[in-house]
Parts: sequence; C-alpha cells; structure tokens
Amino acid sequence: MPPRQRLRVPALAAALLGSSLSVRAADPPLAPTLLSWDRGAAARYLDSREAWWQSWDHAQKDKGTYCVSCHTQASYAFVRPSLHRDLKDSTPVPAEQAMLESIRKRVRLWNEVLPFYSDALYGTGKEVESRNAESVLNAVILASYDAPTGHLSDATRLAFDHAWSLQTLTGPDAGSWVWQNFDYAPWESKESQYYWAAQMALTAATAPDHYRSDAAAAHHLALLETYLHDHFASQPLVNQLMAARAANHLSGVLPRPQRIALLAQIESMQHADGGWSLTDLGTWHRRDKTPLVPDSDGFATGLVTLVLEESHLQNDYAARGYNWLATHQDKRTGAWPAWSVNKDRDPKSNVGQFMSDAATSYALQALDAKR
Repeated sequence: MPPRQRLRVPALAAALLGSSLSVRAADPPLAPTLLSWDRGAAARYLDSREAWWQSWDHAQKDKGTYCVSCHTQASYAFVRPSLHRDLKDSTPVPAEQAMLESIRKRVRLWNEVLPFYSDALYGTGKEVESRNAESVLNAVILASYDAPTGHLSDATRLAFDHAWSLQTLTGPDAGSWVWQNFDYAPWESKESQYYWAAQMALTAATAPDHYRSDAAAAHHLALLETYLHDHFASQPLVNQLMAARAANHLSGVLPRPQRIALLAQIESMQHADGGWSLTDLGTWHRRDKTPLVPDSDGFATGLVTLVLEESHLQNDYAARGYNWLATHQDKRTGAWPAWSVNKDRDPKSNVGQFMSDAATSYALQALDAKR
C-alpha cells in the first residue's frame, strides 16, 4: 500500500475546537493544476455510460422503464445538472432525457409498475428491498434536477411522498429504508442502508422551497436524523463520511467531538500521492478471493475531499486531494479510476466501469464545490 501522510491529530482538533466549522478564510486563486481537468470529457463519459445502461438487458424493466442504479444513474444525476451549467448547454442529452422520463413514469404509475426484482426470481424479500431502494433513488435523482431551478416539481414531491410512505417507522432501524442487498458493496449490501439514508437526509434537508419544513416531511426527516445519529458508531468510514455531509444541515446527526475525530482519522489515511482509497474505508472482502486494490481512487478521493470542503477545512489535506483529482482524470475517456471491492473486474468492461461511474461523479462534485 502506498505510504500515507500522517496527521498530527491534536493540531486539527485544536483548530476545529477553536473555530466554527462553518467559517473559513477566503479561498486563494485556484492552482493551475485545478484548471487542467476536462468537464466536456467527463460529461461525454457519463452520457455514454447512461446510454449504455439503458441498452443493457439487465436494466430493462416493466412498462418500458429502466432500473435505477446507485453507481451509474444516481451518480449521474448528482452532477449532470451542474455540467449543463458549466458547459453552457441547458438541453438534456437523449439518454439523460430518457432516464428522467423513465423515472417520472414510474413515480406517476407507482402502484402499477412492478418492482425491479421479484421474490419468485431473486428470493424472499427482494420486492420490498427493491421498492424501498427505488423510492429513495427516485427522490434524490429528481431533487438533484430540481435544485438548479430553485423549486420542487410535482413529480419530485410525489417521489418524496412514495419514499416517506415506505420509511421504517418502528424498531431499531426506524427512520431508514430496507435496502437492496445482493452483497455487492458499497451499493447493494448491508452497509448501503445507512449510506443512502444519509444521502436522503442530505437531499431532503437541502431541497428547494424549504422542503425540510414541509409538514409532510418534517416528522420523517426527524426520524431519519435520529437513525443516522444512533447508528453512526457502527458504520464503515464510507458511511460515516456521508453522515458528515448530512450533519452540515442536520446538527443532530453527528455531535462535534465525533465529527472532529472522524475528520482527523480520515486525514491520517491520506496516501502519499494525495488521494484516498475505498479499500481503507470499509472491511471489504472480494467474493473471488482476489486482493483489493490499495491505490488511491476517484470515488474515495472525491468523497473525502468533498467532505473536507463542505466542512470548510482549507488545509493541506484538502489541497492535496484536489490536486490528485485534477491530475488523475483519464484524458482519453474523461473518467476517474476506481475498482470493485467485490471482484477483480476488467476495468475496460461495462460492468467493470461501475465504480468509475461513481468515481467520476464524486470527483466532479468535489471539484465543483471548490469553485
């Protein structure tokens, strides 16, 4: 594993305890390296991946709709609206429009369309899992597209309603959603329930039109905040990072001492090249018994750097993370590298690019937050 830069934890703790997490000095001008990555190439890569997803037989679902994937479609939706802004092109590309039309159709016909996975074919409980997961993904995707407009569409409000209706209301997991679990980390595994609960909290708390104060949402959001707080300590680091993002908008998610400790731990795991590795952010074991890839990757580096930026920490760790992102985009494809924690997949194959889809999204989110 590449050597890491070790953090002097007391220095970070003193800095955070001595000042508000919400205050930072003005940013200096962007370094030349931060200007070297190619937005157009990234957009072309993501558009091509969305088009491929829609052509894949596994993605074909009821009534001419498509399966909603965490790694490819949700990640795509997190960044494609901002790319339109940056590239000064507001017209959705055909694959993007098809994705949105499919999601809105499923939201509109919620009680008529079949779940993505049936109990008969995939085992008991898969219909509930897929229905719950889809409801959350529909809401976060549509809300991401509404964000630039400053208003929630009727379809997005309906998607939120569907998700809240499936939220677990009692028991130890109250506030979360039963999640799709095929033992594929980090998107379709036992860890995914918390990760996407944190994303839903972040989305609902920042949705346009002060949605978090809506009577239909406030109670559900409070349950979600409690769930994230109560289950934080048992989560892998990748999930704790998502909780830290939600905590910027829901103070009850993560008490200040835990937040300081998390940031200190994460900074201590930075590699010598300035990046972070998903291998270090959980206790993963590949199904095929092959070793995990220890190298820095775009998903982990993008997520960590985004958390540091949103926590208003302007320090050498964040700066080196940004430098890694700016210099590790594949100039040929437009993507950032990442590798499966489940199997040794061919990174050039369509399935082998799933983690690069997510990596490209999170790299772009971090770079966008820096501007």
